Amino acid sequence: MVKIAEKKCGLCGKKGKLTKTKCCDEWICDDTENYVMFSYAKSSCYRNHDRYTLCAFHYNEGHKGKWQDCKKCKKDFKGEEYAYFTTNEFNFEPLEDVPEFEPTYCSKCNKQINIGYDPHSMTPSSNEYVYAKCFSF
Repeated sequence: MVKIAEKKCGLCGKKGKLTKTKCCDEWICDDTENYVMFSYAKSSCYRNHDRYTLCAFHYNEGHKGKWQDCKKCKKDFKGEEYAYFTTNEFNFEPLEDVPEFEPTYCSKCNKQINIGYDPHSMTPSSNEYVYAKCFSF
């Protein structure tokens, strides 16, 4: 008798309410209803993959081929953003080698910003990055 593997989320390993991603056809937690708007929490597998990976961006933009080889995608993201979107824990197939990039610094306090994890904003007029605590309205 052959045992059939039970479906589980390819990111966190949980079983239960699952769906398949549109971009890469992988099983993932169907948990978007748990996300609280403007909390920026990274507790939803589906939302994390959809918002923070080049895989989903590539699909949503209608690019052809594999996201790992896409020159359009690479052009659309600054070095550190490209590195984060291609290697973070929300990818099913992250790039093996982290692309080199220049670090990003807050234009107000000059402290280094980790684009993927530190709260920040980008000023629309100058494309400068600012820590959330340094941003004034």
